[in-house]
Amino acid sequence: MSLEISSGQPRPTEETAARERTRSAILAAAVNVLATKPTASLGDIAAAARVGRTTLHRYFAERQELVDEIGRLAARSRREAAERARLDEGTGLDAVARLCREYYELADLLAVMFSTPGVLEVADTCIGDEDDVNAAIERGHRDGSIRPDLTVDWVQNLVWTFLYTAVDYVARGQGTRMEVLRLTVESLRGAIGTFGTRDTPPHR
Repeated sequence: MSLEISSGQPRPTEETAARERTRSAILAAAVNVLATKPTASLGDIAAAARVGRTTLHRYFAERQELVDEIGRLAARSRREAAERARLDEGTGLDAVARLCREYYELADLLAVMFSTPGVLEVADTCIGDEDDVNAAIERGHRDGSIRPDLTVDWVQNLVWTFLYTAVDYVARGQGTRMEVLRLTVESLRGAIGTFGTRDTPPHR
């Protein structure tokens, strides 16, 4: 009977898992740091991730590689947010409001998208056409919950405009995250919704 002697070296699957954990830690640290300091250096990010500069460079040789990966992360996160929003349920207005809430939960990632050059461009390229979001808006036109004079592109731009305002408002300490979320969703519903779908009628 022969005995298997372990070399003490990690198996390839263990190495892969360890590398993925380190890569994820660097990405998470990059998002956290860049959300408040868009000009942060790779050294700042390495320190936040608790890895050496050399280690960081093994995963991302230069800053642009890290920016591109954050952009791809943003695209994946946006797709997952759209899935959580259940865009095929309820009125179109309710679906878009849920989407806004789910996007808002990505606050740090949104801050990086809005302030770090290159991230938004990569995210938009990776995500491509957002057919499910467009379909929800078009359903809102048909069911009467979203103003028919507002095009799909215009509604999409309004969503991102309100989100940008919300992220900036919180960053400047003008309100709590929960209060700003409430204001954002109510403002969006008021801007794109038709009378009769809002929680309260307009004052006369």
